[in-house]
Amino acid sequence: MKFARTVFLVAGIYGLIVLVPQFFLERKIGVDTPPPITHPEFFYGFICVAVAWQVLFLILSRDPIRYRPMMIPAMLEKIGFPVAVLVLYLQGRVAPAIFIPAALDLVLLVLFITSYQKTHDSSQS
Repeated sequence: MKFARTVFLVAGIYGLIVLVPQFFLERKIGVDTPPPITHPEFFYGFICVAVAWQVLFLILSRDPIRYRPMMIPAMLEKIGFPVAVLVLYLQGRVAPAIFIPAALDLVLLVLFITSYQKTHDSSQS
């Protein structure tokens, strides 16, 4: 259970560190990686949803046994970005550098799966 607590705590904190600053970086992102963001509602909507997932990870870290069923959608949340990046890359629509954050999500996916497996025995009691 300590493993799962640590995994979800680190995932939540890491995610907040990466995501929250983006609320203030819309213009910079448009300058650094043109074209500028043309639908800010999608941009901010994505960040809000992603931040909500980080809060879920922090809640999961408090009691992984109790919230074990929420690990399943947490795993789905971690697979989406890497799959999307791979498809977009194969279509020539993203740069190879985007594989770095996508790979971090794959690492977290493996850790989430491991957490789910490790909490199985504890959830039976």
